[in-house]
Amino acid sequence: MIQDITAAAIEERLQQTLHPTRLEVLDESAAHAGHAGSNGRGQGTHFRVRIDAPAFVGRTRVARHRLVYDALRDFTDAGLHALAIEISTP
Repeated sequence: MIQDITAAAIEERLQQTLHPTRLEVLDESAAHAGHAGSNGRGQGTHFRVRIDAPAFVGRTRVARHRLVYDALRDFTDAGLHALAIEISTP
């Protein structure tokens, strides 16, 4: 089970599962303070992921996003509320 949802933890999981050639994970939670899904701490709920990975080649946009969501399922179960995904292929 995920104890703490951080950009570093998300990055580590995506590195392990998708082996990206480019990866940037940004915690944008502070910008969503007071919004739905906010935990009141200003961190750990709203993230942006910019990722390129060989696994995306030949897949539809929906299938690419599904790979990311599947890799991060424990995080969403633990309180990750919003995930903005920006994908391109290498």
